[in-house]
This record gives sequence, structure tokens and C-alpha cells, in this order.
Amino acid sequence: MRCRGEDICGNPDRLPSVSDILSVTAHRPWPLPHRPWVMYQRWHDLLFAHWAMPPEKVRTLVPPELELDLFQGNAWVGVIPFWMSHVHFRGLPPVPTASRFPELNVRTYVRGPKSRRANEPVKPGVYFFSLDAASVLAVLGARAGAGLPYFWAEMQAKVSDDEVRYRSTRRQSPRPAELAVSYGPTGPVAPQKASIETFLTERYCLYVVRSGRVHRLEIHHLPWPLQPAQADFETNTMAQRAGIELPPAQPLLQFAKLLEVFVFAPEEVRNPNPPERSPQV
Repeated sequence: MRCRGEDICGNPDRLPSVSDILSVTAHRPWPLPHRPWVMYQRWHDLLFAHWAMPPEKVRTLVPPELELDLFQGNAWVGVIPFWMSHVHFRGLPPVPTASRFPELNVRTYVRGPKSRRANEPVKPGVYFFSLDAASVLAVLGARAGAGLPYFWAEMQAKVSDDEVRYRSTRRQSPRPAELAVSYGPTGPVAPQKASIETFLTERYCLYVVRSGRVHRLEIHHLPWPLQPAQADFETNTMAQRAGIELPPAQPLLQFAKLLEVFVFAPEEVRNPNPPERSPQV
């Protein structure tokens, strides 16, 4: 189903219903999962900051089971600060210390292996180098439940009008990993996305590789309400801590005020032709 006008896809003054969001699927590159969603989240005041990178600078940092997804010959690395609210498992009330907190991720873009399931497409997704969060409980839960590289950090997101002042200092190793940035939108939501914006943002799954086994976690949301953005980075060692030296060029920037997200349970993707892994020394 397509978006039914501003009431669903473009009106920040009215949150759509669960059925509204789950019925809007024309923007997705593949259908919704058949299994039910298990978690709900709201993402607020999000900055997409992306740098183009030579693929060889990123390839060795991504597990061999995953293929780098390139745009015009470049790999892309994103540093993404935002804050979350209303985080809870389906059918359960929010946990006070794990329902509202800032989060910050460093990521690149990949294509998963071809599934053994007949007629299932190869699904482009996100690979996270790190995810920092201010909730210890959320960090522990995501590490244990999904194998995601979460780290506890001291974080603050101050929102005033159209400016977000964001600070994060990791409290776990590896560190130091810090971000200090002020950012905000510079214009309204664009009626259409450029092809690079679609490539970087309209991703509906993430991948985790554990002991050579690929796991995929799918999500669903309405199309990203992207706005042009500006950002002033005072400190940014997040990618460096992951082994990535960001280029000096200005990043590509977009802002999103609010997005509601439904998360589906992880599943293992069984590759009929797994790559050979180097022996451990």
C-alpha cells in the first residue's frame, strides 16, 4: 500500500496507528516478514553523517560472509547520533531505564548472502561497527540477545528549536570513542529523495556475523522524512576507534525529526556457498 497523503507519511503532528504503518509497504525493496514484530521504538532528532570511502579501506573490517554494498564505486561510512523513546517489547510495558536514551552508531552498508530459500532476494542492509547507548540495560540486552556490538556511554542530547547539541563519551573499552556535535535541519522535508539518499537511508535490515554464521534482523518504518542538514563537529573519534580514518572532506548530511520503527526477531541466513575463513593463529 502507498502512503495515503500527509496524514500518514508527512504529518509530524499526528502519529499514525500501528496498522497504518504496517500497511504502508510500497517503499520497501521486499515484502514485510511473515513473522510478527517483537519490538517498537521511536527515533528522534537523527543526523545522518556519511563519508565516501575507498572500498579497500573498509573491506577488511567487514566479515567475509558479507559483501560491501557500493554506490558509484565507493563504500560509505556513517556516524549516526539520535535518541530513542518508547522502546519496549511487544505486549510488555517499557522498562524505565531502557525505554528512553540517546544512541549513536557507526556503520557501513552491505549485502547479505543469498538465502537457501527459493525466490528470496539478496537483501541490502546495514553492518554496525559499533553502537553506543546511555542505557546499561539496553547495552546488555542487545549484546546478549542479538550479538550487536553495543557499548555503554555517557551521553546527552539537548534539543532546542532546530538545534541538537549532542555529546557522547564511551565508558567501555575500546576507548576513547567520543562525539561532540551540534546539528539541525536547514530546510523542509524534501518531496523526493536523491538516489544516494535512498541508498544510504532506506535500509530495512541489519546483519550480524557470529562464529561465521550470518544473522539478519529486519525492521519496518515509513519512508524517512529527510531534511537537508548542517553539523558542526567539535570531536569525532567514533570511526577511528573502529579502525577507520574518515577523510577530511565534508560529510553528506541529512536530518530526520521522528520515525516510528518496528523490529522483527533475528533469523539465521543460511548461505549455500559460505566463504572460506582464514585460520585463526
